[in-house]
Amino acid sequence: MSQIAIDIGGTFTDVACLDDGGRLVIAKVPTTPHHLVEGVLAGARKALDLAGLDPASVTRFIHSTTIATNAILQERGAVTALLLTEGFEDILEVGRQKRTEMYDNNIGPETPAFLAPRRLRAGIRERIGPDGKVIQPLDEGQLIAAVGDLVDRFDVEAVAICYLFAFLDDRHERRSRELIGKHFPKLKVSISSEVNPVFREYERCCVTAFDAYVRPAVSDYIQELAAGLGGIGVNAELQVMQSRGGITNSGIVAEKPVTMLLSGPAAGVVGSQSEAALSGFSDLITVDIGGTSCDVALVTSGKPLISREGQIRNYPVRISMVDVNTIGAGGGSYAWIDDAGGLHVGPQSAGSDPGPICYNRGGTMPTVTDASVVLGYLNPEYFGTGELSLDKKLAWDGIAAMAARLSMTPEVLAAGIHRIVNERMANEIRLVSVRRGYDPRNFSLVGLGGAGPVHGGRLASSLSIPRMIVPAAPGVLCAFGLLAANIEHEQTRTLGRRLDEADPAEVAAMFADLDRLCEAKMRRENVDMSRVEVTHLMDMRYVGQSYELEVPTEAVRGRAELKAAILAYNELHGRIYGYTHPEAVEAINLRSVFSFKGGRPPVETAPAGGRRAEGYGHKGTRRAYFEELGGYVDTPLYDRARLTPDVPIAGPAIIEQPDTTTVVYPGQVATGDWAGNVIVVTGAEQAS
Repeated sequence: MSQIAIDIGGTFTDVACLDDGGRLVIAKVPTTPHHLVEGVLAGARKALDLAGLDPASVTRFIHSTTIATNAILQERGAVTALLLTEGFEDILEVGRQKRTEMYDNNIGPETPAFLAPRRLRAGIRERIGPDGKVIQPLDEGQLIAAVGDLVDRFDVEAVAICYLFAFLDDRHERRSRELIGKHFPKLKVSISSEVNPVFREYERCCVTAFDAYVRPAVSDYIQELAAGLGGIGVNAELQVMQSRGGITNSGIVAEKPVTMLLSGPAAGVVGSQSEAALSGFSDLITVDIGGTSCDVALVTSGKPLISREGQIRNYPVRISMVDVNTIGAGGGSYAWIDDAGGLHVGPQSAGSDPGPICYNRGGTMPTVTDASVVLGYLNPEYFGTGELSLDKKLAWDGIAAMAARLSMTPEVLAAGIHRIVNERMANEIRLVSVRRGYDPRNFSLVGLGGAGPVHGGRLASSLSIPRMIVPAAPGVLCAFGLLAANIEHEQTRTLGRRLDEADPAEVAAMFADLDRLCEAKMRRENVDMSRVEVTHLMDMRYVGQSYELEVPTEAVRGRAELKAAILAYNELHGRIYGYTHPEAVEAINLRSVFSFKGGRPPVETAPAGGRRAEGYGHKGTRRAYFEELGGYVDTPLYDRARLTPDVPIAGPAIIEQPDTTTVVYPGQVATGDWAGNVIVVTGAEQAS
C-alpha cells in the first residue's frame, strides 16, 4: 500500500513516493511543457522503480498541475461564449477602470476580454432584482437561439453564464444550463451561482469566464492522466490539489476547475507548515525557489494566510487560495546587462530547455545556477538527485564573458548576481510580512525548492530572521506537501447585512445551507465525517468601506455570536490598519469550510549512532566564495544523510543531499534535529 504525489514545476517535475513502511523515495524528471502528462508518467515510473514497488500497490495518487494556469497564460483555452443579462454584455471588458500604470498613455487593455471577445458575448432577456425577485422571466427561446447562433458561427466549446444578481436567486442560470445541456449536449457550461455566488459583477464574471475557459482542457487532462496511470498499472483514485491548499478527488475538481489555478505553490506552503511543526515552529515565512520563480508565503499559528482573490496577469480571480507572492527569480533566471551597463537578474528564465549554461543543453546566457557553480556552492557531479552533471567550465566561461563586459572578475560578477537576486527575494518577503503588519524577526524562514536552501541563509540574515529551517526533502517539498494536505471543501454566499440589525436566525440558516453543500461534497470523498472540522467565517467591513477582512466566528445561535464577531473584526482591523471606527459593521459574505485532517504521513527516519554518527557526515572540502571572507576558502562539505542530530556545524559549510544544497554562511550555525530538519541559526537569534 503506497502513495505517490507529483508536482509540476517550471524546470523539474517532482515526485514523492511513500511505501506502507514509511520509506520515502524522491525523484525528479524534466518537466515536459509540450505534453505535461508525459513528464508525470515518467516521474511515477521512475519513483516506483527506485522504490521497487508494484504499481498496483499505489492506493493514493495526488497531483498538483499547471494545466489550468498554462491555458490562461498562453491564451489556449476553449472557445468560450459568455451569456449575460441583456444590457450588461460588456461587463467583462469595462471592468473596474483600474490601471496598473497610471501615467502610461500606451497601456493596453487590462481586462480579460480574450476569454470571450465581444462577438462571443450575448445578452439574454432575463432580470433578477437586487432584492432577489424576478423582474423579467428568462426568455428561453431567445437563449436557445443565441447559443445556437454562437455555436454555428464560432464553434463554441464552452459557455459561461453570469446573470445580474444570480447570487441572490440562481433559477435563471440553472434553467439556462439545463436548456443548453438539452439542446447542445457537447458544450461545457459554467454558471456564476456555483462558481462564485457573491456580489461584485465584474469579479464574478471574470472567475466564471475563467472557469469555462479552462474547463475542457482540465477535463481532457484529467481523463488522459487517469488513462495513462491505468496504462502503467496505477489504478488509485486521482486526487488534485486546489489553490486554497486542500485536496479533492479529480471528479469534484473537474466540476469547478478554476480552483486548480496556482495549486502547486500552495502544496509547498502546506508541506513547509507540516515539516516545521515537527520541530516546534508555527510562525513561518516560506521561500520556494525553483528553476523559474520564487514563491513567498506566510504561515501564522500553523495556518497559511488565505487570500480571497488572486490574480493572473493582473486579472482578478476571485477564488480562495493560499496567499503566495511569486516573482520571476529562480535558478534559471537570466543575468543580463541593460543599455546603460546595469546588471539585472530575471524575470526571464532558461527553464529546463535549454536551461542554464552549465546544463550543456544549448544555453548561452548566464543564470543564477551558473553563478552558484562559479561560487562553488553546487557540486557539479551531484545535482538534481545526482543524475545531472553540471559543466563547471561552461558556467565559468559564460560568467567570465559577461564579467569582461563589466570589467569584473567572474567570481565578483557571480557574487553580484546572487546579491541582486537575493535582494529581489528579500523585497518580496517584506511585501508579505512588513506591509501586512508582521515583523519577520518573529518568524522562521523555511527554505524549499531546489535553490531555497542555497539562498535562504542570506535572505534570513538580511531580514534579521533568527533561523532557517531546511526540511528533509526541500527540493520536492511541494510534492510531499500533497501527501500532508487536508481534504477540503468551501462554500460562500453573500449576506450583505449590518450585524447590529441582522436576524441571527437568518444568518444561522444561511450557514446551515452552506454546511449542507460542503457536507455533500465531503461525503463524495468517502471520509470519516466524525473527523471533519467545520469552520465558519465572515467577510466583514465598516459601512461605506470597499474592502473586507475575514473573521472566524462561532456557530451562530443568537445575537451573542454576532456581537462577538463585531468585536473580533474591530480587533483585527486595529491590528492591520492601526485604527478602528465606531461605525456599524456589516457582514458581506458568509463562508463554510469543511476539512478532513489526514495529517502528515509517517516517514521513517534513519537510526541514530553507528554509520550516521561516524565523522558527523563530513565528506571533504571544496573551494567556495564568500565575500566577507575575502574570496574563495576551503569549505567543509557534509552529507545530509549522515548528519548526527544535535551536533552543530559552523559556517562556512555546505550540506549536500540529492534534491538540494544547503549553504551555511559565515557566522551561521547549522544543526540537524531529531525531527529530520536542519535548523540554521543566522546570528539574529544569538544576538537577541
